[in-house]
Parts: sequence; structure tokens; C-alpha cells
Amino acid sequence: MQLSLHGVVPLPLRDKITSTSSGIWKQQVSYNKGEFIFVQAPSGTGKTTLIHILYGLRKDYEGTVKWGDNLLATTGDELFADLRTGDISVIFQDMRLFPELTAWENIDIKRRLTNTISEEQAHEWLDRLGLKDKKNSSGATLSYGEQQRVAIVRALVQPFDWLLMDEPFSHLDHANTQKAITLISDVVRQHNAGMIMADLDANNYFPYTKTILL
Repeated sequence: MQLSLHGVVPLPLRDKITSTSSGIWKQQVSYNKGEFIFVQAPSGTGKTTLIHILYGLRKDYEGTVKWGDNLLATTGDELFADLRTGDISVIFQDMRLFPELTAWENIDIKRRLTNTISEEQAHEWLDRLGLKDKKNSSGATLSYGEQQRVAIVRALVQPFDWLLMDEPFSHLDHANTQKAITLISDVVRQHNAGMIMADLDANNYFPYTKTILL
């Protein structure tokens, strides 16, 4: 599935973007499944806004965004639900776990939507990220780093053509970051998927095919 953007400008950032150059805002760009895109986005340039637009959470922008033949501005709720369960997955910067549910329940809700990943596989991924003893802990009691690792596994337990990531390792130390990178890389390659990784600073977490300054 191809992602294409044409002349996209978030309305809250319009005045700022109009006076600056960007590799995405105001441009006509397209990216193909299998590409690893890194978006370097200094504070205030709209990093999280971009991820939310691509995931269909925001429509306060000018221009057009398309996933394949689907124009996001006119995509209905039912089709969006299909895109989010079969084509696009996301790791949010603020994790967005259900605080009253356990780590496992947060993941299993997503897993059961498609049943493409077994319980055993999901448990194994949690173990790989050092969360074996945290599966029954509520989201509210998890540290930020633990929440972030749960959010990573949650994003991987569905089929996808594209994985969107907004500072996915911001609360992780080096060792846990490396474990998460390895897991994400393995699963993305299993799906022959693409990724869009947005972060504040340059990095070499993944073998990016394109680096874009937002």
C-alpha cells in the first residue's frame, strides 16, 4: 500500500510552516510499502501531528493524504477501522494504555481483533522485552518504560503494511531499546512492511531508506 501526501499543512501550524522549509509539509511525496522512513522533527515542527494525521486521528489540515486509493479526509469510520486492523499500526508517543487493564489485557484486546498472532507468540514477545513478571500488573502501576514496551508489543500483534512510530524508545535505556529494535525489525520484515519513524534527533535505530527533515 502506497502512502501519498499532497500539499499537506496542519492548520494550527500553518503560519509557522509557511515561512519554513520541510520535506513533508507543503510537498508532494509518496512512500511505498517496504520503505523505512525516518522523519527527523525538531520540537514544534508537528511530529506527533503528522503521526496522528496519518492514523486518521486529526483532520484539521489542508491538502490530501491517501493510503492506497483511500482519501483520508473522506474515509468513513468502518473503512478506517479496517485500515487500522489490517494495514496500519501505530506506537503512540503517549502509549495510550488502558490504566485499569493489565499489561496482558491491553495487548490481548488488540490481538483478538484479528487473531493473526497466537497467545503464545504474544507472550514470547513480552518475555523478549523483559516483561515476563509484569503481565498481570495494571497499566496504572507500570513505569513509563514498561508501558512503552507494552505499547510496542500491542502494535505488533496485528497484521500491517505500515508501522507508524512516534518516539517509541523515549523512556527506554540502551539495553531495552536494543531489544525493542530487534523485535520490531523482526516483525516488520515478517510482514514485508514499511515503517515511518518520527523522532527529535538523528539516529541509526533502523536501516532507513529515506531520511526527511520535517
